Amino acid sequence: MISTLSSEDTVSRRIQYLRVFVLGFSAFIFNTTEFVPVGLLSDIAQSFSVSPAQVGWMLTVYAWVVALMSLPMMLLTRKLERKTLLIWLFSLFIVSHILSVVAWNFTVLLISRIGIAFAHALFWSITASIAIRVAPQGKHTFALSVLATGTGLAMVLGVPAGRIIGQLFGWRTTFAFIAIVALIIMLALYRLLPNLPSLFSGSLSKVPEVLRNRVLLGMYLFIFIIFSAHYTAYSYIEPFLSEIGLVSGGFTTLILLLFGMAGIVGSILFGYFGEKLNSAMMILSVVAMSCCMATLYFVAANMSLLVVSVLFWGASIMIIGLSMQIRVLNVDPTASDIIMSLYSGIINLGIGAGALIGGQIIHYAGLANVGFMGALLGVCALAVVVSLLRRIKDAVV
Repeated sequence: MISTLSSEDTVSRRIQYLRVFVLGFSAFIFNTTEFVPVGLLSDIAQSFSVSPAQVGWMLTVYAWVVALMSLPMMLLTRKLERKTLLIWLFSLFIVSHILSVVAWNFTVLLISRIGIAFAHALFWSITASIAIRVAPQGKHTFALSVLATGTGLAMVLGVPAGRIIGQLFGWRTTFAFIAIVALIIMLALYRLLPNLPSLFSGSLSKVPEVLRNRVLLGMYLFIFIIFSAHYTAYSYIEPFLSEIGLVSGGFTTLILLLFGMAGIVGSILFGYFGEKLNSAMMILSVVAMSCCMATLYFVAANMSLLVVSVLFWGASIMIIGLSMQIRVLNVDPTASDIIMSLYSGIINLGIGAGALIGGQIIHYAGLANVGFMGALLGVCALAVVVSLLRRIKDAVV
């Protein structure tokens, strides 16, 4: 009898871990689909006879829908049972990808991306709390780290893999593959997850209080500018390397892979030094990232220098994001869900703004100048963060 109970406990704990890992795969697939167009920009542009700058609208529209809908969707669905809600948003995600696969013009492709963005906005509003609830007892931090790992691997593996599939079989196949993987994950979630009644009890009443915090608004302003800077250049890295650097498609894939790997290195460095050197690491990372974008044009044709620059750039943006996230979370622990929803929205506003600014720079000044514009915005972000840190006297808020 004792042996049977022990076996059942072991199976139960194994299932709990499996639930967490499936949610981690979910994070991987959702973040992969947001950024995989970066590696397919030229192919999509050619298939619809439009410019890469026009295709950049995919990133802008997607990011802005996520930004604008994250908080409203979280509040509108706060009473719905979580497993059912998760299955429905996966259904929207899959159907929208099928529409991407069969899109007969660029407008239809944009519409399909809007559907995916709605699913994305809701996914990140509920997934962290689901992961904590289904994780084994005492493993809440582990559950969140699995989600973070899935997110990081999207840049390391998802985007390069999506580009490779697109190069070999066409960009539509990349979206079809994502839809198939998402279907498998949805079926796994349907089988593994228990019913999860909503525990959310927040409301809009806390939002005005949060938005009256000037230090928090300063952090939001900084994160918006720095992500705008990053995506002004990064959104168009694939056509930039092809047309300005004249590098091969295979080397471009390697650059995307190295960029993602550098992000993981940045997170490890922050894990070791971030608590004691938060402000210094953030400022140095903004400076490093700005320098990498400013010199992008000059190193594009030199493989060795380009690799070094991309490694510093990838590590820097990760350190900046993690450093600011910790400060934002410490502003008001009683409103962490709303603060983080707004934080995620601000990041996506920056992604969309960056893709839009980069597209306009390409149109009016040429593709060669996206790095310079990104660096200029980086300098603006540096001025904001230095002013912000002086105001709070380098103390963790």
